[in-house]
Amino acid sequence: MNAFDIYNIWKEKVTDPSLRSELESIDGNENEIVARFTAPMSFGTAGLRSIMGAGISRMNIYTVAQATQGLAELIRQENAADKGVAIAHDSRNNSRLFAEISARVLAANGITVYLFDSLRPTPELSFAILELGCISGINITASHNPKEYNGYKVYWSDGAQLPPEHAAVVCEKIAGCDMFSVPMAELSDKHIHVIGSEIDEKYIDAVLGCVIDRDALKEFGNSLNLVYTPLHGTGYRLVPEAMRRAGISNLTVIPEQAVPDGNFPTVASPNPENKPCFKMALDYIEQHNMPTDVVVATDPDGDRLGVAVKNPSGEFIALSGNQIGALLVSYIIAARRSIGRLPENACAIRSVVSSPLFDTICRDNGVEPVCVLTGFKYIGEKIKEYAVDGSHTFIFGYEESQGFLSGGYVRDKDGVAAALLIAEAASHYKSFGKSLYEALYDIYDKYGWAKETILNIKIEGALPMQEMSAKMAALRASPFKTICGTDVVRIRDYAAGTVRDIKTGAVTSTGLPKSDMLFFELSNGSNVIIRPSGTEPKIKIYIQANGADSVEVDQKLDTLAAFKYFG
Repeated sequence: MNAFDIYNIWKEKVTDPSLRSELESIDGNENEIVARFTAPMSFGTAGLRSIMGAGISRMNIYTVAQATQGLAELIRQENAADKGVAIAHDSRNNSRLFAEISARVLAANGITVYLFDSLRPTPELSFAILELGCISGINITASHNPKEYNGYKVYWSDGAQLPPEHAAVVCEKIAGCDMFSVPMAELSDKHIHVIGSEIDEKYIDAVLGCVIDRDALKEFGNSLNLVYTPLHGTGYRLVPEAMRRAGISNLTVIPEQAVPDGNFPTVASPNPENKPCFKMALDYIEQHNMPTDVVVATDPDGDRLGVAVKNPSGEFIALSGNQIGALLVSYIIAARRSIGRLPENACAIRSVVSSPLFDTICRDNGVEPVCVLTGFKYIGEKIKEYAVDGSHTFIFGYEESQGFLSGGYVRDKDGVAAALLIAEAASHYKSFGKSLYEALYDIYDKYGWAKETILNIKIEGALPMQEMSAKMAALRASPFKTICGTDVVRIRDYAAGTVRDIKTGAVTSTGLPKSDMLFFELSNGSNVIIRPSGTEPKIKIYIQANGADSVEVDQKLDTLAAFKYFG
């Protein structure tokens, strides 16, 4: 069937009033019909993510029900219905509705459900899966995406995102499922159990367990002036509570942004990677003439952390994910060593697109750096592997996209615990008369300077995923020899699993699973990494530069930032 045939079926079978109205509004609009009904959302290890609305390529009650039925069939195939599925959601529009639809579908399949009573951060879902011994988990969230988006993230029994082999089964089951005839129970069904504060308490205890030196934090934490914004998301209760219990008494929460709201009315984009997300907080600080050391922000589902600190001129600077990662790993190692809690087999994990400065810090301190593919599930897999074989003790992991984790109590990034750790680090340095900004520059002076930027190339059209794959295939067939006048010396092709030396022609293995990503190492020590986004229709270009000082790094970065491929 073509897009118009599917559109006509939807007009016939859809009963939801808002979706029916939307279908009527696009009648005769060929471009909209093609965009919405040509191809379904692809179900991967991260589940589904798309704009909300009518159509097979959109997030709505029918696509959510169909995906949940696919998951239900996998769970029944595994004979694990009694183990149950934990379900959480963020503050986005329709998130509660989609969570309840998921619960009803699972219950109709005889599967036990643990449904949170209201919105909760993503890391708490991962925690709940482990705590309750669930076979799976569902989180309704689009993370830091714009307000038009929502998503459906699926987790497995280890608390990490769904493994590829299970995702393939779910995808197969979805393809054979009529989304208009999915069975649904009532919310009062005996299989549905509502959970809430009892899990909160256990999760907060686990987060507090990430504090390295509790005595020091209680002694110096009350001297730290901290401002927090949850950006209308799930962190509004748990971050302040964790801070309070840890000993951070001078905490101000931005009141307007403490209200959960899927329209995100006070911020252009609820993404803590972007400096504009701090604008209301910084305006509040200025208006109230507040003494402030650090500003922190969490994204709508509470798994990412943004940090802004003062420079010597008194201006607040938003730190990158790599800068936060460098600060945290440096502090964690030093603090653990000072109280005798640094394991001999300690390891720290980063994603392949994160800064190699992380590796330098780790090696200099006797900690083994480990590099994995992009996606926090790969960090989660390593945590699980090391917990089983005992070869390493995990102390910290991060992705440059503001995702951090310092304990094995969850298998996903945790913005709640990360906020507490950055507060601990800031209070530690303040006790010595030093700011986080100064601590960061101490790291640069000791280990070398590193900066980065990301170019996002939006892909238009009805089939953006196919278009991105085609562009990557074309680049793979004819790779760069130079980038912005600098020679390429090695190409890492993660789809092929190879590293090719341009000068010698020697080919070695990446040592990592296959992924659609190209990594260009340049003769001046810089890197250019290109990969399609897994959550939005865009190609991401990561540019990394390093050097002896800030001037050299800035020069390299300015030159490479002119990169226009795909643009």
